[in-house]
Amino acid sequence: MMRPIDLAQRLLAAAERDLRAFHLLSKDSSIANESVGFHAQQVVEKCLKAVLISRGVEMRKIHDLAMLVDLFAQHGLPLPPNKDDLEELNPYAVMLRYDFVEDAMLDRKHVAEIIEKIYTWASIQLNNS
Repeated sequence: MMRPIDLAQRLLAAAERDLRAFHLLSKDSSIANESVGFHAQQVVEKCLKAVLISRGVEMRKIHDLAMLVDLFAQHGLPLPPNKDDLEELNPYAVMLRYDFVEDAMLDRKHVAEIIEKIYTWASIQLNNS
């Protein structure tokens, strides 16, 4: 069985791959916001889960970023940066897999700032585990 910290590190590595994909895709205006937003949402989801797992928090399969943030509060853990901005990425998770996000408006520069902060924060949190 994998140790929680090892699983957390694997999730953070997966988040880094999504972060790179986001940056590559976001530079190309011909790539739909739905695709770019999906990778942004995945960065945040994987970072949040990595930190929670590294702190021993067990969770069911959750894709809702607000619910993941709530777990931080419930367990008395430091809240992630930009926590109030994370919900705007929720539509790019589950809904995108099964339907289209209609008229998806995505401020790619703003989202890049959010996910960079989350990734940096998660990296620091895991290094302090």
